[in-house]
Amino acid sequence: MQDLPIHALMPIAHRPDIVFSHGQGSWLVDTRGKRYLDFVQGWAVNGLGHSPPALVRAISEQAEKLINPSPAFYTEPMILLADALCRHSAFDKVFFANSGAEANEGAIKLARKWGRLHPRADGAARFEIVTFDNGFHGRTLATMSASGKPGWDTMFAPQVLGFKKARFNDIESVKALINDDTIAVMLEPIQGEAGVIPATDDFLRELRELTRQRGLLLIADEVQTGCGRTGRLFAHQYAGIEPDIMTLGKGIGGGVPLAALLCRDEVSVFEPGEQGGTYNGNPLMTAAGLVVFGELSAPGFLENVVRLGDVLRDRLLTLSEEFGFEGERGVGLLRALKLGRDIGPQIVEKAREFAPEGLLLNAPRPDLLRFMPALNVGEDEIEKMADMLRAVLRSIL
Repeated sequence: MQDLPIHALMPIAHRPDIVFSHGQGSWLVDTRGKRYLDFVQGWAVNGLGHSPPALVRAISEQAEKLINPSPAFYTEPMILLADALCRHSAFDKVFFANSGAEANEGAIKLARKWGRLHPRADGAARFEIVTFDNGFHGRTLATMSASGKPGWDTMFAPQVLGFKKARFNDIESVKALINDDTIAVMLEPIQGEAGVIPATDDFLRELRELTRQRGLLLIADEVQTGCGRTGRLFAHQYAGIEPDIMTLGKGIGGGVPLAALLCRDEVSVFEPGEQGGTYNGNPLMTAAGLVVFGELSAPGFLENVVRLGDVLRDRLLTLSEEFGFEGERGVGLLRALKLGRDIGPQIVEKAREFAPEGLLLNAPRPDLLRFMPALNVGEDEIEKMADMLRAVLRSIL
């Protein structure tokens, strides 16, 4: 670290005194040669782990052929990935973006365009979107305004207008916020940054019925929960519902900047020039997405995610009972250990410093740990994580 000019980087994160040099699967290695078992994976980004051979090969082969001719032209990877996403979902149209926040920004724009085409009785455009307390939709001004993360309403004030916050899993609170200006309801099927809080199946079904009755769009933000993370391709499928709009990010690229905005045919109301981006849908990124989606849709892959999620759940419950915690929650390989006390950041630091091998964990709230391993993590690696975490906890408690 002393030889590297880290002063040139904006301090937008509290980065530890580590420089990672390479990784493979569930493991990262720093420039000193220390290995770390990674149960964060770029915040649920590396669904196939670090540098999976098939992904590396696809990126390398595509880079030799064509990287970015501009989104004003068709390319084969763009077309094939869009087709695969539509064939395996309830949606008909895809717009590719570079991040989950950008996809969510596009969803907000699409809903507002829909609100202009389907206005109030007096002809005024509908524009308000009901979102939820503690929700997280990204870091652009609009997606921060849509989010319900405490403190974000003042961080870069004034906010973008038009977002009202309901209570998660409370259908009556949603009904109370709907008015003549409302055009959509937007939510995460599992609130990840809030601490892995799932929407109940009944709530999602009630929300789908309510939005249909009131002529509103339902937007599912599956940036963290989509692409196999929960053991289904998309988390909303557990409730048996079909949203009007869905956003994907993180896992769809397997580590490269790729995201997607999907919608049904009748909601696809953007006209040429209303939405775009310099790198959107470029063949290098969509070639990577094709490899990832091919793995996710392979026979038995998602069933194995469910199995591994059960293994992780059981190990976390064992730790919870052993140390007097408050249990765990989550779906598939997106899970949280409820600590019942504000020791999460301390555990994260101790686990990272653990020797001879470190453990990478995440504490989105001080009273819990979040686990987002690779979707092809080994059962032995889950066991090793649990053993390492147990040793860390014994050193703290």
